[in-house]
Amino acid sequence: MREIQDQADFNEAERYELSAGPSYHFAFDRRQFLTAFGAGIVLIVPLHRALAQQGGRPGGESGRGGGANDRLPNDIGAWIHIDEDGRITAFTGKTEMGQNIRTSLAQAVAEELRVPVAMVRLTMADTELTPFDMGTFGSRTTPTMAPQLHKAAAAAREMLLDLAAQQLQVEPGAVRIVDARFVNHDKSKSLSFADVARNKKLVKIIPEDVATIPAKDWTIAGTSVLKVDGRDFVTGKHKYTSDLKRDGLLVGKVVRPSAFNATLLAADTKAAEAMPGVTVVRDGNFIGIAAPDQQTALSAEKAIAVHWKAPGQPSNAELFDLLRKPVAERRGGGEGGGSRPQGSIADGLAAADQKLEQTYSVAYIAHAPLEPRAAVAEWQGDKLTVWTGTQRPFGVRSELAEAFHISEDKVRVIVPDTGSGYGGKHTGECAVEAARLARAAGKPVKLIWTREEEFSWAYFRPAGVIDIKSGVKKDGTITAWEFHNYNSGGSGIQSKYDIPNQNIQFHQSESPLRQGSYRGLAATANHFARESHIDELAHAVDMDPLEFRLKNTKDERMRAVLQATARTFGWEKVPALDHGFGISCGFEKNGYVATCVEVAVDLPLTKPKDKRDQKEETKPGSVKILRVVQTFDCGAVVNPIHLQNQIEGAITQAIGGAMFEAIQFGNGKILNPLFSAYRLPRFSDLPSIEVVLIDRKDIPSAGAGETPIVGLAPAVGNAIFNACGVRLRSLPLVPNGLVTRA
Repeated sequence: MREIQDQADFNEAERYELSAGPSYHFAFDRRQFLTAFGAGIVLIVPLHRALAQQGGRPGGESGRGGGANDRLPNDIGAWIHIDEDGRITAFTGKTEMGQNIRTSLAQAVAEELRVPVAMVRLTMADTELTPFDMGTFGSRTTPTMAPQLHKAAAAAREMLLDLAAQQLQVEPGAVRIVDARFVNHDKSKSLSFADVARNKKLVKIIPEDVATIPAKDWTIAGTSVLKVDGRDFVTGKHKYTSDLKRDGLLVGKVVRPSAFNATLLAADTKAAEAMPGVTVVRDGNFIGIAAPDQQTALSAEKAIAVHWKAPGQPSNAELFDLLRKPVAERRGGGEGGGSRPQGSIADGLAAADQKLEQTYSVAYIAHAPLEPRAAVAEWQGDKLTVWTGTQRPFGVRSELAEAFHISEDKVRVIVPDTGSGYGGKHTGECAVEAARLARAAGKPVKLIWTREEEFSWAYFRPAGVIDIKSGVKKDGTITAWEFHNYNSGGSGIQSKYDIPNQNIQFHQSESPLRQGSYRGLAATANHFARESHIDELAHAVDMDPLEFRLKNTKDERMRAVLQATARTFGWEKVPALDHGFGISCGFEKNGYVATCVEVAVDLPLTKPKDKRDQKEETKPGSVKILRVVQTFDCGAVVNPIHLQNQIEGAITQAIGGAMFEAIQFGNGKILNPLFSAYRLPRFSDLPSIEVVLIDRKDIPSAGAGETPIVGLAPAVGNAIFNACGVRLRSLPLVPNGLVTRA
């Protein structure tokens, strides 16, 4: 139990963006359901139960202060409505941002009601229509929300069967659902869902012990149902926040400070205010513009003369020394800074035949979502409605209510299906800015951050330094493991290796840049350091890296993913000249992953600059990832094709952080805030990717949005060493090419 608690604390500690400000949330009573939806049947999941599933607790990942279980006792965590026309709608506060939960949650409902997925619609992420939800993060939708909807739909099924039996005048056990109709034993009588729901006004709280269909018997869940509304996305019919239009809509623009932590000393806005249709807002350090069109907004921005004062601030060169300094005050949602030491590090090192001590580091990286932050804000009297792409609509609602000193029932946040987030859209800065401008202008305002604003004013994945000291016997048994992570976080910090003497600690630091959640949190950093170090230990005792890992773990699921990956990859083969094989494994958020990689390496080339000049220049070498095989075990698979897409997407995204992504900064400014200066994976970087799924119907489904990202970086680093003998211990591995030889 303590290990689970430690892991929960680690998971939360680096979510710095969630740790400010109190909030309370929204509730419905039964009469409100019938007022809102009219006749029909409503099945309710109590919020306290949903939150218990999601790990809600004081200081938990609900974010922005306080726990959620101690709020309002009537709160509701999810519900299903079946209207008089037989339409089935499930309501959840979760956000669809490309991970396809709109599809997988519809599958959960359809499975229990035994209807086609096309009959189920989801209303998502609308604070006026959906129940409170902590947010869409942490790979929690599949293990928490999906089971609740399974239960609600199962309860609906049993209620509907009873109602159908009454209408058909047969015993309840004589009715079943076939082809979305209620039929008697010989199908001589039948009713549609509309027939059963018509003229009903029923609201039922589902029982605790409602039985759901076990995963081994799934016929809709567990299958590769295509993406709901997929055609709308590929044809451009879907409307993102940036596509929305409102009557009288104005365009917003914010005048940004000259540097982080800058103070506005003076501003001359007269020229901008004289422009037709332009409204200028100044509120403390905030200066914004609402204008009839984009060009006018840009002209008004340029016309404002501002004088900022910013303190001196550190740069990349000082980063890792800075992160080692202890923090004056702890931040973030977690309570844990490490695990309790086991055994004795001194005894473990004394028993070792080989000792190893190394340092690993990771850079800040940006989320770089396809859709930058955007918001449309509209006031109607004292009621505010905001459309925005966020992973936490209820958290953003709280931010808006707090910013404008109004109650939360005066604020509605609507999230159109969003163009990716990766943990970077937890906060509502853009929504607050748009709402400020809309209130001043008296008209709706659309604000879309530029790519440069997205790079500069959003938060980053934390940078980090990790020190590891270890000991190993000649036979490959690890005897000691001391692990210290500075700043990047505690997610994935615990391993599945059987080590008798270990001390694993996460230490918070004063970050020079704003930092927060990123896909996988610190699990990428911790797996990179651990799996690189494990590889070094294997080589230190002249043991095959796969054999070494298998020797040091008894965890059967970990062994299974390692063996499946190695078998599919062909680990026993010898790589070609200048090619290398690398392997890694890991565990995070109840998912097991193992990754094998093949790389091709061109070594640095040193030659004279010219025949008359005796000086030499070195042309950096290059690394090309040729092939990736990854095995993933997340329990019962809900949708194989979408799971494969998630894994392939995670591997593709991981290439950037592993190879070349890094934020450059100095004196309060981001120095590479554009795609032209910030290297992301390109089509030419993509390797062959093969995904192996282990479908465990006997184990509850875990989420898959994060864990598959953690294995690539260490496997690539290990493959580079295998190819050329160069050990790289910093992410990104080759931002400027391969610059050293063995």
